[in-house]
Amino acid sequence: MKLFFRKTGEGQPILILHGIFGSSDNWFSISKMIAEKGYAIYALDARNHGQSPRSEEFSYELMAADLNEFIEHHQLEKPVIIGHSMGGKTVMHFAMKYPEKFSKLIIVDIAPKFYPYHHGHIIQGLNSIDLENLKSRNDAETQLAKFVSNIGERQFLLKNIYRTEDAKFDWRINLPVLSKEIYQVGGDFTDVHEVNEPVLFIRGSESGYIFDEDIPTIKKIFLNAIIETIVGAGHWVQAEKPLEFVEAVIDFLNKK
Repeated sequence: MKLFFRKTGEGQPILILHGIFGSSDNWFSISKMIAEKGYAIYALDARNHGQSPRSEEFSYELMAADLNEFIEHHQLEKPVIIGHSMGGKTVMHFAMKYPEKFSKLIIVDIAPKFYPYHHGHIIQGLNSIDLENLKSRNDAETQLAKFVSNIGERQFLLKNIYRTEDAKFDWRINLPVLSKEIYQVGGDFTDVHEVNEPVLFIRGSESGYIFDEDIPTIKKIFLNAIIETIVGAGHWVQAEKPLEFVEAVIDFLNKK
């Protein structure tokens, strides 16, 4: 599958993979900040997200294969790969299946473990929005607010609604498939292999995704892992603390 991407800057290639319900557009500011340090940033849309193709099939194995196809198609030599949440799990699957295809990894606020299903309210809320009769984005937000109380989360989710050429509303995500396959997003790793390349795990101090007790598991799989905590950040580390996030990324990239 040929994924849609946005390229910023020139230099050593860095690939960025977003989380569930996200897109490359969410990483525009961060991409620009990192690119200014002398890197070529490729921010990708995952299958069934953004402007990438849609498919009835959705799994980490397939998303890892999509990533490998992207690297080969663009003839990228040993890129650095950044992945947040779902994107981070995709990167971990990729690293185990396609060793020696990358130089370093940066995993943002996700661990190599099972996470219980917790997106039910979001799926309900998105499916409650009647796009056929939708008059405005404000109407969509009013409907979604019945299921998602946090305004920042609602605004993030509603970025997936856009106006078509005939002035109607449509989804940028494949909502039917994501609704059916959402349980896979928190899935565990069934075929674990050690990863020797340098890996930086960035977690938010206020997030509940990587706990101290997860660190031994991380280091058992990722033998050269560093765990860095950004104080005051939740799960959306890069959005909540962008300067600290970019500083951590650049410091890691500069390590020999």
